Amino acid sequence: MAAHSYRALLTRHVLSWAAVAAAARLPVAMAPLAFVFLVRERPGGYVLGAELAAVYVVGEVIGAALLGARLRPDRARRHLAGGLGAGAAAFAGLGLLPDAPDLLLGAFALVAGAAPGASPGGLRTLLTEHVDPGLVTKALSAEATLTYAVWAAAPAAAGALAFGVAPSAPLLLAAGLMALSAAGLWMLPPGWRSDPADRAGVPMLRTLAAAWPVYVSGAAAMSLLALAELVLPALLEQRHLAVGWSGPLLAGYALASAAGSLLYGLRSWPGRLGTQSLVLLLAVAACVTAAGVVPLLGAIAAALSLAGLLQAGLQVTRALGLRAVLPQSALAAGYSMMYSVVGAGYAASASLSGVVLGVATPSTAILAGVLLTLVLTAAAAAGELRLARAAEYARAER
Repeated sequence: MAAHSYRALLTRHVLSWAAVAAAARLPVAMAPLAFVFLVRERPGGYVLGAELAAVYVVGEVIGAALLGARLRPDRARRHLAGGLGAGAAAFAGLGLLPDAPDLLLGAFALVAGAAPGASPGGLRTLLTEHVDPGLVTKALSAEATLTYAVWAAAPAAAGALAFGVAPSAPLLLAAGLMALSAAGLWMLPPGWRSDPADRAGVPMLRTLAAAWPVYVSGAAAMSLLALAELVLPALLEQRHLAVGWSGPLLAGYALASAAGSLLYGLRSWPGRLGTQSLVLLLAVAACVTAAGVVPLLGAIAAALSLAGLLQAGLQVTRALGLRAVLPQSALAAGYSMMYSVVGAGYAASASLSGVVLGVATPSTAILAGVLLTLVLTAAAAAGELRLARAAEYARAER
């Protein structure tokens, strides 16, 4: 019975991994707000802060795609430590040189995002490849819970440090945490076993490309999160509600997601992973749509909380979906590619929302974003159906 409970994850390896992962992810979660707080008192500071955050996200997307595909299983620890160390140095540069020219700050932000790009995929693989196969779903659910808890705490931590200590304090903390995560990697295994022969001679990029429907559905899910985060303040203002409620509402969303991650791992769920993902994605889209059209604060809070609860299961099904379609030797690169594409989905939704907000109401911007999500969902569903049919045909041929 213990082998099927979360208690089985309370091992030295998993707890050490959790400490390293939290130290690596809190800087990422704090970064967008930290950039704004760093430069907000400059002329045009809010615009510069948004630009630095955008450059940082671009760095994440590029770094995850390029560095993740080059991650060597037998040298994973060194690779990850180097990237996290470079990211720590870039965060330190931002915190120590807050008055530097805009171009230099942008270069620091780009490196801070790109250098640790392989760490999400690499850390996830270090977790899942060193637990019992029967615990992989629970391990991924626990990882999602940790991630959402970090994202729930990050805005408060960044704000408290920026206003209570100094504008550069969040970035200096980010540098210290990322450096600690790099050092903490030596508490974990140096890598994982992998046999490139399981790709049957297919190049890595072609292998990764075969999982494109999973990436697209991940991007669709993240586009919904972008809507919830970026349009919510304007939506509350449109509804004549206090904009200050946006913080508690988003915190509730993150906490509901943390609870949903644990709930998903408690049992097995009916249907194929692709079917589960499609149902959850449509349900989250419906919740976000409801949040965009209902006028009452309580109804908006309920819709966002339910969206967070369902979004958590969606994140876990996408990770499990990658494990189902990629060979073991490509998993770390696949996780990194997912991170890259998901970041691109967030950026696309943010850009679309910004354009629509310039000419229409916030509720219309949410509906436009949901429409984009539904288009991506349809493409992903068609692709996953094709993959399932190809797999069935291959089994029949054997």
